Parts: sequence; structure tokens; C-alpha cells
Amino acid sequence: MQSWPLRFGIFLPPMHLVGTNPTLNLQRDLELIEHLDRLGYDEAWIGEHHSAGSETIASPEVMIAAAAERTRHIKLGTGVSSLPYHHPLVLADRIVMLDHLTRGRMMFGVGPGQLTTDATMLGIDTNEQRRMMEESFDVMMALFKGETVTVHSDWFTCEGARLQMHPYSDPLFDVAVAASISPAGPKTAGKHGAGLLSIAATNPLGFEMLAGHWKVMEEQSAHYGTVVDRRKWRMMGPMHIAETEEQALENCRYGLAWVFNYLSHIIPTNPMTATTYEELVHELNSTGSGVVGTPEMAINQIQRLIDESGGFGCYLFLGADLADWRATLRSYELFAQYVMPHFKGQLAPTQTSYDWVMGEGDTFVTATINAQMKSIGEYQAERERRGSTT
Repeated sequence: MQSWPLRFGIFLPPMHLVGTNPTLNLQRDLELIEHLDRLGYDEAWIGEHHSAGSETIASPEVMIAAAAERTRHIKLGTGVSSLPYHHPLVLADRIVMLDHLTRGRMMFGVGPGQLTTDATMLGIDTNEQRRMMEESFDVMMALFKGETVTVHSDWFTCEGARLQMHPYSDPLFDVAVAASISPAGPKTAGKHGAGLLSIAATNPLGFEMLAGHWKVMEEQSAHYGTVVDRRKWRMMGPMHIAETEEQALENCRYGLAWVFNYLSHIIPTNPMTATTYEELVHELNSTGSGVVGTPEMAINQIQRLIDESGGFGCYLFLGADLADWRATLRSYELFAQYVMPHFKGQLAPTQTSYDWVMGEGDTFVTATINAQMKSIGEYQAERERRGSTT
């Protein structure tokens, strides 16, 4: 049984329906983060993509800077920075600057880059992306620790490189490595004692890998002398909830099928086999690939992830246009009202207090009546005394 409270947030690539207003979509991404901040969500991870027309945030750093000025509490992270696309010193400098601008609300997520089309446009061999990411990450982690780095790679050079500012966070902001099916992500995360972003946690193949991925983390941690913490493990999955399962199904007619068709073209693992919308929803719910339903179904899904993994730190919604704007906002509200407190341990004290009062109701009502009658009697006695002296 997990002994620590879960955190909650969003993994916002984002995924918008192509053909909708891209300017308005960017505005709504910021408004959604504001909405989550007001509702008490803990984290927002913002993506980096450069093609396909749906995931239209090219710079998570720019979005984080804008979102930081609009929010008060929610932590903001790159979800994820595609390291082969950047010089490690320049990116490290920007991340540390954001850590200062956000007063420690910064998080740094890294990956090799998801969209093959992005790498193609940059002239990067997709077979080299993981190696490039690991080289860059090694340098960046050294820079974050205040080290001076000299590295001559085949794609970047650092000559006595060092940061001119230490991170605002002490000792360092949260750093996490993206993982899907292969052990590459957990290997890198365990080596550096970083967190893990399991972006395929509810994919049937990814779900089967969860326990194994944590074992890889622990093995790497032991080998390199680092420390890994389950509370820094994030899991992401698609989810939309409403007051009833039927309402959730109707809400998601807006974009669910479009989103999963898009995903089938960019993620080769375990594509959906459904041929109708209703079959797609059934397949998502029955396989655990996602949730289109009620708060109770959301609770069951998250508990399933806890049971399979052995415990983790934060559940992240996939930030995709499964439903229209108003239904999406309502889904996050319902989740905050009925699901979050279940896993944060906030419901037990209020329920205990309520049960105590209701269980002893007659006793407390009698005591209240007796106190009222006593007060009335004292007042009448006081009036009689006053009358006898006039």
C-alpha cells in the first residue's frame, strides 16, 4: 500500500485538432494551466514539437515563462525538452534562468525527441537520437552541479563550459527522463538519480513494463551510487470524466477518435483495433489504456497503476482535445473534487468527523437543547430578581 499522497497534473504536448485556430489553442493552453492552478493541481509539463500541426508548442521555455506569470502554485516543467535539438550549455542556461524566474517552480523533463519528422527536418539520424540525448544529459547534469565541462562530441563542443548562475532550487529542481516501452529511459534516469516520466504507463505494453522499469532504475542507481525515489515517478494517461459514463462518452465524440488516429501515426506500439467510436471507448476502458467515464472509474484506474508499479508520485493527464473546451474544464473540476482528495488522504478526516457527529446526533441535539433551556431559565430568573428589587 502506497504510504505517501499522490500529486496530480497534466502532460501537455499539447494535442489540438488540426483545423482549429492555432492562436486560440495556444491561449487556451495557458488558460488551462491557470485553471489547474486554481483547482490545486501540482504540476504541468509542456512539450516541444516542430511538425505535424497538432502539437504546436515549439518552445516549452517560452510557455513556462508566460504561465509562471499567470499562476501561483503549480510547478511548471519541460515535457520534454528534446536534447538532440539543442546545445547543452545554452539549454542548461535557459532552464536555470527559468528556475530563478519561477522562484523554484521549475521542472526539467528530457527526451530524445518523439516526432521523426522533427529530427528529419534538423538533419538528425533517428538512430543516433538516444545516444545524443545521453551525451547532452551527462553534460547538463554536470553543469547543474556547478562543474566545469570540456567535451568534444561529434555534434557539440563544450570548452571549459560552466553556468554563470547556480540553480535557484536547492540543491536542484526536479529532473525527469521520459520513458515509454524500452529500458533506455529508466537506465538514464537511474544513472543520474533523476525522476521518470512514464508516458506510456496506460498503454498495455507500457503497463506491463512498469515494474521492470523500476527494477532497471534501482539497478542503475546501485551501480552509479545515486538515489532514486518513487515519489519522483510520474505516469501519464488519457482520461476524461463526467457526471455519468454516458455523458463522458458523448463529450468525447468531439476529439477522442481524432486524437487516437493521430497517435497511431506517431507511436507504433499497440495501435487501437476499434472500427467505431463506441468500440474505441470500450477498448480504452476495458484494456486500461485510458478512461472515458466517471470519477469512480478514474480512481480505479489510478489504483491499478499503483498496484502494478508498487507506487509512484504523480499522475498526469494527457493534455489532448478529447472533448470540447467547456467539457474539458469540467472534467478537471470533477477530478479535483472527487478523485484528488481520495489519493491525497483528505477525505478520511472529514468523513470521520461527519460520522462521529451523525452517530452521536441525539446526544448532541439533547445537549444543545439543554444548554438553550438553561440559558432561558437563567434569563427568566434574572428578570424576576430585577422585578423584586424595583
